[in-house]
Amino acid sequence: MTEPTRIFHNPRCSKSRQTLELLREQGVEPDIIRYLETPPTEQILEQILEALGITPRELMRTGEKEYKEQGLDNPELGREILIKAMVETPKLIERPIVIKGNKVALGRPPENVLSIL
Repeated sequence: MTEPTRIFHNPRCSKSRQTLELLREQGVEPDIIRYLETPPTEQILEQILEALGITPRELMRTGEKEYKEQGLDNPELGREILIKAMVETPKLIERPIVIKGNKVALGRPPENVLSIL
């Protein structure tokens, strides 16, 4: 049995749409998680960060107005605070994120996801 593939998707994002299309071209019909409506939990974000080997700030959309409004540009803020901010304001999460088993890829560029299929 093959492991399901999931995509944290925002249909308004061109990279997210391109990544979904690329998955489908590869014969993969992923479970689509519209993360703006159903944000990942702190635990899921921790797993994603660990799998990607990056820090919370590296998974954040630092150009969003909410990033500055919430003072998240403060370098003193710890991991837990940044993760909690992404759960509470999922717009801050970089997208798309594709998960297959314990492998994770950030679809920027979309071709990155091919490495986990």
